[in-house]
Amino acid sequence: MAAHIRRRLRKGATTTAVAAAAVAALAASQAPAAPLAEGAAGGDQQAAGGESGGPEDGAATGNSPYYTDLPPLVTPDRPGSSSNLPAATGSAEAGIPASVLAAYKQAERTVGTTDPACRLPWQLLAAIGKVESGQARGGQVDANGTTLSPILGPALNGQGFALIKDTDGGAYDSDAVHDRAVGPMQFIPSTWATWGQDANGDGRKDPNNIYDAALAAGRYLCAGGRNLAVAADLDRAVLSYNQSTEYLRTVRSWFAYYQRGTHEVPDGSGVLPTAPSTPTPSPTPTPSPTPGGTTSPTPSPSPSKPGGTKPSPSPSKPGDGTTSPTPTPTPPRPTPPPKPTPSPAETFGSLENAGTGPLTATAGGTFEERVSVRARNALGAPMAQLPVTFTITGTTGTLFDGGKKKVTVISKADGTATAPALKAGEKTGEFTVTATAGTNRPRTLTYEASVTARQADKIVRVGDKALVAAPGEKFADAVTVKATHKGIAAPGVAVTATMVKDSLGLIDNDKGPYFKDADGKPLRTLDLTTGADGLLQLPEIFADENPGTYKLRLTTEGGGSVVIELTVQAPEETAPEETETPEA
Repeated sequence: MAAHIRRRLRKGATTTAVAAAAVAALAASQAPAAPLAEGAAGGDQQAAGGESGGPEDGAATGNSPYYTDLPPLVTPDRPGSSSNLPAATGSAEAGIPASVLAAYKQAERTVGTTDPACRLPWQLLAAIGKVESGQARGGQVDANGTTLSPILGPALNGQGFALIKDTDGGAYDSDAVHDRAVGPMQFIPSTWATWGQDANGDGRKDPNNIYDAALAAGRYLCAGGRNLAVAADLDRAVLSYNQSTEYLRTVRSWFAYYQRGTHEVPDGSGVLPTAPSTPTPSPTPTPSPTPGGTTSPTPSPSPSKPGGTKPSPSPSKPGDGTTSPTPTPTPPRPTPPPKPTPSPAETFGSLENAGTGPLTATAGGTFEERVSVRARNALGAPMAQLPVTFTITGTTGTLFDGGKKKVTVISKADGTATAPALKAGEKTGEFTVTATAGTNRPRTLTYEASVTARQADKIVRVGDKALVAAPGEKFADAVTVKATHKGIAAPGVAVTATMVKDSLGLIDNDKGPYFKDADGKPLRTLDLTTGADGLLQLPEIFADENPGTYKLRLTTEGGGSVVIELTVQAPEETAPEETETPEA
Protein backbone atom coordinates (compact mmCIF):
# COMPACT_ATOMS: atom_id res chain seq x y z
CA MET A 1 0.00 0.00 0.00
CA ALA A 2 2.87 2.37 0.85
CA ALA A 3 4.37 1.83 -2.61
CA HIS A 4 1.00 2.51 -4.18
CA ILE A 5 0.71 5.76 -2.23
CA ARG A 6 4.19 6.84 -3.30
CA ARG A 7 3.27 6.15 -6.92
CA ARG A 8 0.20 8.36 -6.52
CA LEU A 9 2.35 11.08 -4.99
CA ARG A 10 4.88 10.93 -7.84
CA LYS A 11 2.06 10.99 -10.38
CA GLY A 12 0.47 14.05 -8.78
CA ALA A 13 3.80 15.80 -8.57
CA THR A 14 4.14 16.03 -12.36
CA THR A 15 1.24 18.45 -12.62
CA THR A 16 3.04 21.58 -11.45
CA ALA A 17 6.58 22.71 -10.90
CA VAL A 18 5.82 23.55 -7.29
CA ALA A 19 4.56 20.05 -6.54
CA ALA A 20 7.62 18.59 -8.26
CA ALA A 21 9.90 20.63 -6.05
CA ALA A 22 7.99 19.48 -3.00
CA VAL A 23 8.31 15.81 -3.89
CA ALA A 24 12.00 16.18 -4.74
CA ALA A 25 12.68 17.81 -1.38
CA LEU A 26 10.90 15.02 0.44
CA ALA A 27 12.39 12.20 -1.59
CA ALA A 28 15.85 13.24 -0.42
CA SER A 29 14.97 12.54 3.21
CA GLN A 30 12.14 9.99 3.14
CA ALA A 31 12.71 6.25 3.45
CA PRO A 32 10.06 3.60 2.75
CA ALA A 33 7.53 3.40 5.52
CA ALA A 34 8.22 0.72 8.11
CA PRO A 35 5.32 -1.00 9.83
CA LEU A 36 4.94 -0.71 13.59
CA ALA A 37 4.00 -3.61 15.79
CA GLU A 38 1.05 -3.12 18.08
CA GLY A 39 2.10 -0.95 20.98
CA ALA A 40 5.53 -0.18 19.50
CA ALA A 41 4.84 3.52 19.06
CA GLY A 42 4.98 5.36 22.34
CA GLY A 43 6.02 8.74 23.70
CA ASP A 44 7.49 11.77 21.99
CA GLN A 45 10.39 11.83 19.62
CA GLN A 46 13.24 11.47 22.08
CA ALA A 47 15.77 13.08 19.79
CA ALA A 48 13.95 16.32 20.34
CA GLY A 49 14.39 16.33 24.04
CA GLY A 50 13.11 13.19 25.67
CA GLU A 51 10.20 14.72 27.60
CA SER A 52 6.94 13.00 26.84
CA GLY A 53 3.77 15.00 26.82
CA GLY A 54 1.43 13.15 24.50
CA PRO A 55 -1.09 10.47 25.34
CA GLU A 56 -0.11 6.95 26.22
CA ASP A 57 -1.00 5.66 22.75
CA GLY A 58 2.00 7.60 21.43
CA ALA A 59 0.61 10.06 18.89
CA ALA A 60 -2.61 11.96 18.38
CA THR A 61 -2.96 10.63 14.84
CA GLY A 62 -1.69 7.11 15.47
CA ASN A 63 1.10 8.03 13.01
CA SER A 64 -1.38 7.70 10.17
CA PRO A 65 -0.56 9.02 6.66
CA TYR A 66 -0.45 12.75 6.17
CA TYR A 67 -0.26 15.11 3.20
CA THR A 68 3.38 15.88 2.45
CA ASP A 69 2.97 19.00 0.34
CA LEU A 70 5.76 21.46 1.09
CA PRO A 71 5.15 25.22 1.09
CA PRO A 72 5.69 27.09 -2.20
CA LEU A 73 9.20 28.21 -2.91
CA VAL A 74 7.99 31.83 -2.86
CA THR A 75 6.60 32.84 0.54
CA PRO A 76 3.62 35.18 1.04
CA ASP A 77 4.22 38.83 0.32
CA ARG A 78 4.20 41.16 3.32
CA PRO A 79 4.18 44.99 3.41
CA GLY A 80 7.69 46.10 2.54
CA SER A 81 8.67 42.79 0.94
CA SER A 82 10.27 42.78 -2.49
CA SER A 83 8.87 39.42 -3.66
CA ASN A 84 6.20 39.34 -6.35
CA LEU A 85 4.03 36.26 -5.99
CA PRO A 86 2.78 34.26 -8.95
CA ALA A 87 -0.96 33.78 -8.49
CA ALA A 88 -0.64 30.04 -8.96
CA THR A 89 1.81 29.49 -6.11
CA GLY A 90 2.28 31.60 -3.01
CA SER A 91 -0.87 33.70 -2.95
CA ALA A 92 -3.14 30.70 -3.45
CA GLU A 93 -1.39 28.51 -0.92
CA ALA A 94 -1.31 31.34 1.62
CA GLY A 95 -5.09 31.51 1.68
CA ILE A 96 -6.89 29.69 4.50
CA PRO A 97 -10.67 29.03 4.31
CA ALA A 98 -12.63 31.46 6.47
CA SER A 99 -14.16 28.99 8.95
CA VAL A 100 -10.91 27.07 9.29
CA LEU A 101 -8.91 30.24 9.94
CA ALA A 102 -11.52 31.43 12.46
CA ALA A 103 -11.30 28.09 14.30
CA TYR A 104 -7.51 28.30 14.60
CA LYS A 105 -7.63 31.86 15.94
CA GLN A 106 -10.46 31.03 18.37
CA ALA A 107 -8.42 28.09 19.70
CA GLU A 108 -5.41 30.38 20.21
CA ARG A 109 -7.56 32.84 22.20
CA THR A 110 -9.15 30.11 24.33
CA VAL A 111 -5.88 28.42 25.20
CA GLY A 112 -4.32 31.83 25.77
CA THR A 113 -6.92 32.42 28.50
CA THR A 114 -6.72 29.03 30.23
CA ASP A 115 -3.01 28.32 29.63
CA PRO A 116 -1.19 31.57 28.78
CA ALA A 117 2.21 30.04 29.62
CA CYS A 118 1.89 27.68 26.63
CA ARG A 119 1.95 30.62 24.14
CA LEU A 120 0.13 28.63 21.46
CA PRO A 121 0.33 30.34 18.02
CA TRP A 122 -2.59 29.78 15.65
CA GLN A 123 -0.09 29.45 12.78
CA LEU A 124 1.08 26.14 14.31
CA LEU A 125 -2.49 24.81 14.21
CA ALA A 126 -2.73 26.02 10.61
CA ALA A 127 0.49 24.17 9.73
CA ILE A 128 -0.75 20.91 11.25
CA GLY A 129 -4.18 21.35 9.66
CA LYS A 130 -2.54 21.89 6.29
CA VAL A 131 -0.37 18.79 6.61
CA GLU A 132 -3.10 16.55 8.07
CA SER A 133 -6.05 17.40 5.82
CA GLY A 134 -5.20 20.28 3.51
CA GLN A 135 -7.21 22.69 5.74
CA ALA A 136 -10.28 20.42 5.87
CA ARG A 137 -9.99 19.62 2.17
CA GLY A 138 -9.83 23.24 1.14
CA GLY A 139 -12.50 24.36 3.61
CA GLN A 140 -15.25 21.88 2.75
CA VAL A 141 -17.24 22.67 5.93
CA ASP A 142 -20.77 23.82 6.70
CA ALA A 143 -21.83 26.98 8.53
CA ASN A 144 -21.08 25.36 11.91
CA GLY A 145 -17.57 24.28 10.87
CA THR A 146 -18.39 20.57 10.40
CA THR A 147 -16.87 18.84 7.37
CA LEU A 148 -19.36 18.17 4.57
CA SER A 149 -18.19 14.55 4.53
CA PRO A 150 -16.05 12.68 7.05
CA ILE A 151 -12.28 12.89 6.62
CA LEU A 152 -10.98 9.43 7.49
CA GLY A 153 -7.50 8.01 7.35
CA PRO A 154 -6.86 4.41 6.32
CA ALA A 155 -7.43 1.57 8.75
CA LEU A 156 -4.52 1.38 11.20
CA ASN A 157 -4.09 -2.33 10.65
CA GLY A 158 -0.30 -2.55 10.87
CA GLN A 159 0.14 -2.75 7.09
CA GLY A 160 2.52 0.16 6.54
CA PHE A 161 1.74 2.00 9.75
CA ALA A 162 0.65 1.41 13.34
CA LEU A 163 -1.62 -1.44 14.38
CA ILE A 164 -4.40 0.05 16.52
CA LYS A 165 -7.44 -2.11 17.10
CA ASP A 166 -10.86 -0.53 17.36
CA THR A 167 -11.46 1.56 20.51
CA ASP A 168 -14.76 3.32 19.73
CA GLY A 169 -16.95 0.59 18.24
CA GLY A 170 -16.82 2.55 14.99
CA ALA A 171 -18.65 5.52 16.51
CA TYR A 172 -16.25 8.11 15.06
CA ASP A 173 -14.51 6.29 12.21
CA SER A 174 -17.20 3.78 11.11
CA ASP A 175 -14.66 0.98 11.55
CA ALA A 176 -15.35 -1.61 14.28
CA VAL A 177 -12.14 -3.57 13.57
CA HIS A 178 -9.34 -0.99 13.52
CA ASP A 179 -9.11 2.67 14.41
CA ARG A 180 -8.75 5.38 11.76
CA ALA A 181 -7.66 8.99 12.11
CA VAL A 182 -10.75 11.22 11.99
CA GLY A 183 -11.53 14.80 11.00
CA PRO A 184 -9.57 17.83 9.79
CA MET A 185 -6.97 17.45 12.57
CA GLN A 186 -6.87 13.62 12.21
CA PHE A 187 -7.35 12.42 15.79
CA ILE A 188 -7.60 8.68 16.37
CA PRO A 189 -10.73 7.82 18.42
CA SER A 190 -8.83 6.77 21.57
CA THR A 191 -7.02 10.12 21.66
CA TRP A 192 -10.21 12.06 20.92
CA ALA A 193 -11.92 10.31 23.85
CA THR A 194 -9.38 11.99 26.14
CA TRP A 195 -8.77 15.33 24.44
CA GLY A 196 -12.04 16.06 22.59
CA GLN A 197 -13.50 19.55 23.06
CA ASP A 198 -16.78 21.37 22.44
CA ALA A 199 -15.48 24.69 21.12
CA ASN A 200 -18.56 25.80 19.16
CA GLY A 201 -20.98 25.33 22.07
CA ASP A 202 -23.32 22.88 20.37
CA GLY A 203 -23.09 20.36 23.22
CA ARG A 204 -21.06 17.83 21.19
CA LYS A 205 -17.36 17.00 21.00
CA ASP A 206 -17.09 16.29 17.29
CA PRO A 207 -13.70 15.47 15.71
CA ASN A 208 -15.23 16.35 12.32
CA ASN A 209 -15.90 19.93 13.48
CA ILE A 210 -12.97 22.25 12.82
CA TYR A 211 -13.67 24.40 15.91
CA ASP A 212 -13.76 21.37 18.23
CA ALA A 213 -10.77 19.74 16.55
CA ALA A 214 -8.61 22.89 16.54
CA LEU A 215 -9.13 23.50 20.27
CA ALA A 216 -8.42 19.84 21.05
CA ALA A 217 -5.21 20.04 19.02
CA GLY A 218 -4.18 23.21 20.84
CA ARG A 219 -4.69 21.66 24.27
CA TYR A 220 -2.91 18.48 23.17
CA LEU A 221 0.13 20.45 21.93
CA CYS A 222 0.30 22.37 25.24
CA ALA A 223 0.21 19.23 27.41
CA GLY A 224 2.92 18.67 29.99
CA GLY A 225 3.48 22.36 30.66
CA ARG A 226 5.06 23.04 27.27
CA ASN A 227 6.01 26.58 26.23
CA LEU A 228 5.64 26.59 22.44
CA ALA A 229 7.75 29.75 22.18
CA VAL A 230 10.69 27.44 23.02
CA ALA A 231 11.90 25.57 19.93
CA ALA A 232 12.57 22.28 21.74
CA ASP A 233 9.08 22.31 23.31
CA LEU A 234 7.49 23.04 19.94
CA ASP A 235 9.38 20.13 18.34
CA ARG A 236 8.29 17.79 21.12
CA ALA A 237 4.69 18.91 20.69
CA VAL A 238 4.68 18.29 16.93
CA LEU A 239 6.39 14.91 17.32
CA SER A 240 3.80 13.90 19.91
CA TYR A 241 1.22 14.52 17.18
CA ASN A 242 2.96 12.28 14.63
CA GLN A 243 6.28 10.58 15.41
CA SER A 244 8.21 11.32 12.25
CA THR A 245 11.12 13.63 11.58
CA GLU A 246 9.80 14.15 8.03
CA TYR A 247 6.47 15.16 9.54
CA LEU A 248 8.21 17.59 11.89
CA ARG A 249 10.14 19.18 9.03
CA THR A 250 7.00 19.53 6.93
CA VAL A 251 4.97 21.09 9.75
CA ARG A 252 7.87 23.38 10.58
CA SER A 253 8.01 24.52 6.94
CA TRP A 254 4.32 25.39 6.87
CA PHE A 255 4.54 27.03 10.29
CA ALA A 256 7.28 29.38 9.05
CA TYR A 257 5.32 29.92 5.83
CA TYR A 258 2.14 31.03 7.65
CA GLN A 259 4.13 33.20 10.04
CA ARG A 260 5.28 35.20 7.04
CA GLY A 261 1.68 36.03 6.16
CA THR A 262 -1.66 34.60 5.08
CA HIS A 263 -5.16 35.71 4.18
CA GLU A 264 -8.73 34.48 4.37
CA VAL A 265 -10.44 32.83 1.40
CA PRO A 266 -14.07 31.66 1.14
CA ASP A 267 -14.91 28.21 2.52
CA GLY A 268 -14.52 25.54 -0.13
CA SER A 269 -12.07 27.53 -2.24
CA GLY A 270 -8.82 26.50 -0.54
CA VAL A 271 -6.08 24.60 -2.35
CA LEU A 272 -6.81 20.88 -2.28
CA PRO A 273 -4.11 18.53 -0.96
CA THR A 274 -2.34 15.94 -3.06
CA ALA A 275 -2.06 12.25 -2.19
CA PRO A 276 -1.10 11.34 1.36
CA SER A 277 2.20 9.73 2.31
CA THR A 278 2.99 7.33 5.12
CA PRO A 279 5.55 8.84 7.50
CA THR A 280 8.74 7.14 8.51
CA PRO A 281 8.56 6.76 12.29
CA SER A 282 11.57 8.05 14.16
CA PRO A 283 11.82 5.24 16.74
CA THR A 284 13.51 2.05 15.49
CA PRO A 285 10.66 -0.25 14.47
CA THR A 286 10.35 -3.91 15.29
CA PRO A 287 10.92 -6.37 12.43
CA SER A 288 8.06 -6.40 9.96
CA PRO A 289 6.07 -9.59 9.58
CA THR A 290 6.41 -11.43 6.31
CA PRO A 291 3.28 -12.44 4.38
CA GLY A 292 3.56 -15.89 5.93
CA GLY A 293 3.29 -14.50 9.41
CA THR A 294 6.94 -14.93 10.49
CA THR A 295 9.38 -12.17 11.13
CA SER A 296 12.20 -11.49 8.70
CA PRO A 297 15.45 -12.99 10.00
CA THR A 298 18.41 -10.79 10.73
CA PRO A 299 21.03 -11.31 7.96
CA SER A 300 24.15 -13.19 9.02
CA PRO A 301 27.47 -11.33 8.81
CA SER A 302 29.01 -11.52 5.35
CA PRO A 303 32.28 -13.47 5.03
CA SER A 304 35.42 -11.47 4.56
CA LYS A 305 35.90 -12.93 1.09
CA PRO A 306 33.41 -14.46 -1.34
CA GLY A 307 33.09 -18.17 -0.67
CA GLY A 308 35.40 -18.16 2.34
CA THR A 309 35.00 -18.08 6.01
CA LYS A 310 35.97 -15.31 8.33
CA PRO A 311 39.57 -15.92 9.50
CA SER A 312 40.46 -16.36 13.12
CA PRO A 313 41.95 -13.40 14.92
CA SER A 314 45.63 -12.76 14.22
CA PRO A 315 48.22 -13.54 16.91
CA SER A 316 48.91 -10.78 19.31
CA LYS A 317 52.52 -10.69 18.20
CA PRO A 318 54.02 -11.95 14.93
CA GLY A 319 55.53 -15.45 15.33
CA ASP A 320 54.53 -16.17 18.94
CA GLY A 321 51.71 -18.51 17.89
CA THR A 322 49.29 -17.19 20.49
CA THR A 323 46.02 -15.40 20.06
CA SER A 324 44.40 -12.73 22.17
CA PRO A 325 41.93 -14.13 24.63
CA THR A 326 38.29 -13.53 23.84
CA PRO A 327 37.03 -10.81 26.22
CA THR A 328 34.22 -11.73 28.57
CA PRO A 329 31.12 -9.83 27.44
CA THR A 330 29.75 -7.30 29.91
CA PRO A 331 26.15 -8.05 30.73
CA PRO A 332 23.87 -5.22 29.56
CA ARG A 333 22.43 -2.96 32.15
CA PRO A 334 18.69 -3.31 32.49
CA THR A 335 16.77 -0.39 31.05
CA PRO A 336 14.71 1.26 33.77
CA PRO A 337 11.00 1.26 33.06
CA PRO A 338 9.71 4.61 31.76
CA LYS A 339 7.98 6.83 34.21
CA PRO A 340 4.24 6.77 33.70
CA THR A 341 2.94 9.89 32.01
CA PRO A 342 0.09 11.49 33.99
CA SER A 343 -3.18 11.60 32.15
CA PRO A 344 -4.35 15.04 30.97
CA ALA A 345 -7.01 14.98 33.70
CA GLU A 346 -4.23 14.66 36.28
CA THR A 347 -1.89 17.22 34.68
CA PHE A 348 -2.07 20.82 35.90
CA GLY A 349 -2.79 23.14 33.00
CA SER A 350 -3.64 26.70 33.99
CA LEU A 351 -4.63 29.14 36.70
CA GLU A 352 -7.30 31.82 36.19
CA ASN A 353 -9.16 34.48 38.14
CA ALA A 354 -12.28 33.02 39.74
CA GLY A 355 -14.13 36.33 39.99
CA THR A 356 -12.05 38.39 42.42
CA GLY A 357 -13.24 42.00 42.44
CA PRO A 358 -11.35 45.21 43.32
CA LEU A 359 -9.20 44.80 46.43
CA THR A 360 -9.53 48.01 48.47
CA ALA A 361 -9.94 48.65 52.18
CA THR A 362 -9.35 51.45 54.66
CA ALA A 363 -6.46 51.31 57.09
CA GLY A 364 -7.13 48.80 59.86
CA GLY A 365 -10.21 47.42 58.11
CA THR A 366 -11.06 44.07 56.52
CA PHE A 367 -11.19 43.67 52.73
CA GLU A 368 -14.67 42.75 51.55
CA GLU A 369 -13.26 40.83 48.56
CA ARG A 370 -11.21 37.65 48.95
CA VAL A 371 -8.64 36.55 46.39
CA SER A 372 -9.96 33.50 44.51
CA VAL A 373 -8.45 31.51 41.61
CA ARG A 374 -9.55 28.48 39.59
CA ALA A 375 -7.14 25.68 38.61
CA ARG A 376 -7.71 23.75 35.39
CA ASN A 377 -6.13 20.55 34.13
CA ALA A 378 -4.55 20.03 30.70
CA LEU A 379 -8.01 19.45 29.21
CA GLY A 380 -9.32 22.77 30.54
CA ALA A 381 -11.55 21.12 33.15
CA PRO A 382 -11.56 22.27 36.82
CA MET A 383 -8.80 20.59 38.82
CA ALA A 384 -9.29 19.64 42.48
CA GLN A 385 -6.76 18.88 45.23
CA LEU A 386 -4.12 21.25 43.83
CA PRO A 387 -2.09 23.30 46.37
CA VAL A 388 -2.24 27.03 45.63
CA THR A 389 0.02 29.42 47.55
CA PHE A 390 -1.01 33.05 48.13
CA THR A 391 1.69 35.60 49.02
CA ILE A 392 1.37 39.29 50.09
CA THR A 393 4.08 41.67 48.90
CA GLY A 394 4.18 45.30 50.09
CA THR A 395 4.78 47.64 53.06
CA THR A 396 1.23 48.48 54.14
CA GLY A 397 1.25 45.91 56.94
CA THR A 398 -1.63 43.99 55.40
CA LEU A 399 -1.88 40.32 56.45
CA PHE A 400 -4.16 37.37 55.88
CA ASP A 401 -6.62 36.56 58.64
CA GLY A 402 -4.47 34.76 61.19
CA GLY A 403 -1.53 37.15 60.85
CA LYS A 404 0.37 35.50 57.95
CA LYS A 405 1.79 36.93 54.73
CA LYS A 406 1.82 33.52 52.96
CA VAL A 407 -0.82 30.79 53.05
CA THR A 408 -1.48 27.60 51.02
CA VAL A 409 -4.99 26.50 50.08
CA ILE A 410 -6.09 23.26 48.37
CA SER A 411 -8.42 23.69 45.39
CA LYS A 412 -11.98 22.35 45.72
CA ALA A 413 -13.96 20.11 43.36
CA ASP A 414 -14.82 23.07 41.13
CA GLY A 415 -11.11 23.97 40.91
CA THR A 416 -11.40 27.09 43.07
CA ALA A 417 -8.98 28.05 45.82
CA THR A 418 -9.88 31.08 47.95
CA ALA A 419 -7.40 32.83 50.23
CA PRO A 420 -8.35 33.87 53.79
CA ALA A 421 -9.70 37.39 54.31
CA LEU A 422 -7.19 40.25 54.10
CA LYS A 423 -6.71 42.55 57.11
CA ALA A 424 -5.51 46.00 56.06
CA GLY A 425 -2.46 47.47 57.79
CA GLU A 426 -2.23 50.98 59.21
CA LYS A 427 -0.08 52.35 56.38
CA THR A 428 -1.83 53.52 53.23
CA GLY A 429 -0.53 52.52 49.79
CA GLU A 430 -0.40 49.74 47.19
CA PHE A 431 0.50 46.06 47.59
CA THR A 432 0.07 42.80 45.65
CA VAL A 433 -1.25 39.31 46.29
CA THR A 434 0.30 36.57 44.11
CA ALA A 435 -1.27 33.12 43.62
CA THR A 436 1.14 30.35 42.56
CA ALA A 437 0.44 26.70 41.64
CA GLY A 438 2.40 23.91 39.97
CA THR A 439 5.94 22.66 40.47
CA ASN A 440 7.69 21.94 37.16
CA ARG A 441 6.42 25.09 35.47
CA PRO A 442 4.47 27.11 38.03
CA ARG A 443 1.56 29.28 36.93
CA THR A 444 1.06 32.61 38.72
CA LEU A 445 -1.63 35.27 38.95
CA THR A 446 -0.96 38.67 40.55
CA TYR A 447 -3.66 40.94 42.01
CA GLU A 448 -3.19 44.65 42.74
CA ALA A 449 -4.61 45.90 46.06
CA SER A 450 -4.59 49.13 48.05
CA VAL A 451 -5.05 50.46 51.59
CA THR A 452 -6.71 53.87 51.83
CA ALA A 453 -7.00 56.32 54.70
CA ARG A 454 -9.66 55.73 57.33
CA GLN A 455 -12.95 57.43 56.55
CA ALA A 456 -15.80 59.19 58.30
CA ASP A 457 -19.08 60.00 56.63
CA LYS A 458 -20.16 62.39 59.40
CA ILE A 459 -18.53 64.89 61.74
CA VAL A 460 -20.39 67.02 64.33
CA ARG A 461 -19.48 69.56 67.00
CA VAL A 462 -19.72 68.39 70.59
CA GLY A 463 -21.62 71.08 72.52
CA ASP A 464 -23.51 74.15 71.32
CA LYS A 465 -22.12 77.05 73.39
CA ALA A 466 -21.51 80.21 71.37
CA LEU A 467 -17.85 80.78 70.55
CA VAL A 468 -16.98 84.44 71.12
CA ALA A 469 -13.69 86.29 71.60
CA ALA A 470 -12.70 89.95 71.86
CA PRO A 471 -10.43 91.43 69.14
CA GLY A 472 -6.85 90.39 69.77
CA GLU A 473 -7.88 87.86 72.40
CA LYS A 474 -8.14 84.05 72.56
CA PHE A 475 -11.39 82.11 72.36
CA ALA A 476 -11.98 80.87 75.86
CA ASP A 477 -13.89 77.76 74.92
CA ALA A 478 -12.20 74.88 73.04
CA VAL A 479 -13.80 73.41 69.90
CA THR A 480 -14.41 69.63 70.06
CA VAL A 481 -15.83 67.47 67.23
CA LYS A 482 -16.65 63.78 66.79
CA ALA A 483 -16.28 61.76 63.55
CA THR A 484 -18.30 58.62 62.79
CA HIS A 485 -18.53 56.10 59.93
CA LYS A 486 -21.90 54.44 59.44
CA GLY A 487 -22.85 55.53 62.94
CA ILE A 488 -19.72 54.09 64.59
CA ALA A 489 -16.94 56.22 66.07
CA ALA A 490 -14.17 56.64 63.48
CA PRO A 491 -10.71 56.71 65.05
CA GLY A 492 -7.62 57.79 63.13
CA VAL A 493 -9.57 59.76 60.52
CA ALA A 494 -7.87 62.70 58.83
CA VAL A 495 -9.68 66.01 59.46
CA THR A 496 -8.95 69.32 57.73
CA ALA A 497 -9.87 72.53 59.59
CA THR A 498 -10.05 75.72 57.48
CA MET A 499 -11.16 79.31 58.18
CA VAL A 500 -13.57 80.21 55.37
CA LYS A 501 -15.75 83.12 54.26
CA ASP A 502 -18.85 81.17 53.10
CA SER A 503 -20.93 78.30 54.44
CA LEU A 504 -19.87 75.98 51.63
CA GLY A 505 -16.24 76.56 52.41
CA LEU A 506 -15.35 77.48 48.86
CA ILE A 507 -13.47 80.67 49.74
CA ASP A 508 -10.70 80.74 52.32
CA ASN A 509 -10.49 83.65 54.74
CA ASP A 510 -7.31 85.65 55.27
CA LYS A 511 -8.51 87.59 58.31
CA GLY A 512 -10.42 86.96 61.49
CA PRO A 513 -9.80 83.92 63.79
CA TYR A 514 -6.65 81.84 63.30
CA PHE A 515 -4.53 79.03 64.73
CA LYS A 516 -0.82 79.37 65.48
CA ASP A 517 2.02 77.37 64.06
CA ALA A 518 5.08 76.24 66.02
CA ASP A 519 6.62 79.71 65.64
CA GLY A 520 3.49 81.49 66.82
CA LYS A 521 2.58 82.78 63.35
CA PRO A 522 -1.09 82.90 62.21
CA LEU A 523 -2.30 79.73 60.45
CA ARG A 524 -5.80 79.37 59.01
CA THR A 525 -5.65 75.74 57.77
CA LEU A 526 -4.69 72.65 59.81
CA ASP A 527 -4.56 68.89 59.11
CA LEU A 528 -5.56 66.87 62.17
CA THR A 529 -6.54 63.29 63.13
CA THR A 530 -9.32 61.98 65.34
CA GLY A 531 -8.45 60.03 68.49
CA ALA A 532 -9.28 56.46 69.49
CA ASP A 533 -12.90 57.38 70.30
CA GLY A 534 -13.40 59.44 67.13
CA LEU A 535 -13.09 62.70 69.12
CA LEU A 536 -10.91 65.64 68.14
CA GLN A 537 -10.23 68.76 70.20
CA LEU A 538 -8.92 71.61 68.07
CA PRO A 539 -5.89 73.67 69.10
CA GLU A 540 -6.43 77.14 70.61
CA ILE A 541 -8.07 79.69 68.33
CA PHE A 542 -7.16 83.40 68.40
CA ALA A 543 -8.96 86.50 67.15
CA ASP A 544 -7.29 89.34 65.22
CA GLU A 545 -8.34 92.99 65.43
CA ASN A 546 -11.19 92.62 62.91
CA PRO A 547 -14.59 92.18 64.58
CA GLY A 548 -17.31 90.18 62.84
CA THR A 549 -18.80 86.71 62.40
CA TYR A 550 -16.51 84.11 60.84
CA LYS A 551 -16.77 80.46 59.83
CA LEU A 552 -14.62 77.42 60.57
CA ARG A 553 -15.15 74.40 58.25
CA LEU A 554 -14.01 70.87 59.16
CA THR A 555 -13.99 68.05 56.55
CA THR A 556 -13.06 64.36 56.76
CA GLU A 557 -11.90 61.56 54.45
CA GLY A 558 -15.17 59.97 53.47
CA GLY A 559 -17.30 63.09 52.96
CA GLY A 560 -18.18 64.29 56.46
CA SER A 561 -18.19 68.07 57.04
CA VAL A 562 -19.39 70.67 59.57
CA VAL A 563 -19.30 74.50 59.68
CA ILE A 564 -18.89 76.26 63.04
CA GLU A 565 -19.46 79.99 63.68
CA LEU A 566 -16.82 82.11 65.44
CA THR A 567 -17.67 85.65 66.59
CA VAL A 568 -15.16 88.41 67.23
CA GLN A 569 -16.64 91.36 69.10
CA ALA A 570 -15.69 93.83 71.78
CA PRO A 571 -17.20 93.22 75.19
CA GLU A 572 -20.27 95.36 75.98
CA GLU A 573 -19.54 98.47 78.06
CA THR A 574 -21.48 98.75 81.30
CA ALA A 575 -22.72 102.20 82.60
CA PRO A 576 -21.21 103.35 85.99
CA GLU A 577 -23.53 102.96 88.96
CA GLU A 578 -25.01 106.22 90.42
CA THR A 579 -24.06 106.90 94.04
CA GLU A 580 -26.49 108.68 96.39
CA THR A 581 -25.26 111.83 98.14
CA PRO A 582 -26.18 111.75 101.82
CA GLU A 583 -28.36 114.59 102.95
CA ALA A 584 -26.79 117.19 105.04
